[in-house]
Amino acid sequence: MHIRRKEFLQLGSLATASLMVPKFLKAFESPSFVLPGNKVLVILQLSGGNDGLNTVIPYRNDIYYKSRPRLGIVRDKALALTDEAGLHPALTAFREFYQQGELAILNNVGYPNPDRSHFRSMDIWHTASRSEEYLTHGWLGRYLDAQCKGCDKPTQAIELDDVLSLALKGEQVKGIAVKDPRRLYGTANEKFFRELMTAQKDEPGEQPVDYLYKTVAETLSSADYIFRQSRLHPSNAEYPKTELANSLKTIASLIFSDINTKVYYVSLGSFDTHINQEGQQQRLFTEMNEAVNAFVKDLKQQHRFEDVLLMTFSEFGRRVEQNASGGTDHGTANNMFLVSGALKQKGMLNALPDLADLNEGDLKYKVDFKQVYATVLRKWLGADDQAILGRKFEGLGFV
Repeated sequence: MHIRRKEFLQLGSLATASLMVPKFLKAFESPSFVLPGNKVLVILQLSGGNDGLNTVIPYRNDIYYKSRPRLGIVRDKALALTDEAGLHPALTAFREFYQQGELAILNNVGYPNPDRSHFRSMDIWHTASRSEEYLTHGWLGRYLDAQCKGCDKPTQAIELDDVLSLALKGEQVKGIAVKDPRRLYGTANEKFFRELMTAQKDEPGEQPVDYLYKTVAETLSSADYIFRQSRLHPSNAEYPKTELANSLKTIASLIFSDINTKVYYVSLGSFDTHINQEGQQQRLFTEMNEAVNAFVKDLKQQHRFEDVLLMTFSEFGRRVEQNASGGTDHGTANNMFLVSGALKQKGMLNALPDLADLNEGDLKYKVDFKQVYATVLRKWLGADDQAILGRKFEGLGFV
């Protein structure tokens, strides 16, 4: 049974993102070796450039309302956090996190010489590069590379998606992209793949597809393992019937199983609100609010909230002034949310954006996002941030 590379790629859904499986995943096929207390990072990517000014609302700022006569969120609708700022009306759970000391907000996060292209700016965030620097491996991929050189307890990253983000692609090690462990398990057990592996044992194929046979073998093993782990301690909590909530419920089940996955990655979008921003942001924030609220309640019930840090980011913010279409255009600096039961600094970590000091109508960044990465890598994941990021960045104090 000879199969050429082109034919192989045309057959079967496993020859896609699910093939992003690290070689060491078979090492997981032994009893779990991680106890509660294992720190887990959950990254929620707000794709498309979320409007930070309508997320954390500076409702005492006249420039905000002058710049957004129709789009500005009035004070009595915003969810008050401080005398100066409130949250978007849909983020009710996040205000509760804030009041309970479980939310930290970083304002004015960005990088020098910002790029307003979705693709390029997202690449910069994914690789932790300078704006003029082009890297082919992600910051979390390099974390996996660094942590798994000769280690006896390999770590792993799982993205709840069909396609693996650049952020999780290392030089030697990659994360795995899987939207639904049950579906991947079912696909991996399709007759085609089982017959393919039997044929390969009996009659080795031509060399160009040897690595694909090998990858399928690893994927079959991985699919079975992840599915079994996700069923060991399934979350019995009620989650909304949305895509993000389903992903977070899967993540919760895997955390409770102690699969030894250190990083989970999930996305929500699109926040590219050039037109009709009000309705789109409201809809997305409602999904985010309800999903994260269910996730946090689930973690608390299982006494794991202190072990989990959830971090949101977007590739850039929006311009200060609204446009003529009831939306906002691509901007620069933005805010980040950090949600955990183990925050060392809580609430508003730094000043709101200075709307009187703009760069050609855009916010000036005050915190380099790589400082956030350095903090998470060193203080939360226990990794060598300087080796992974290529240079030293001043850490922050939220963990």
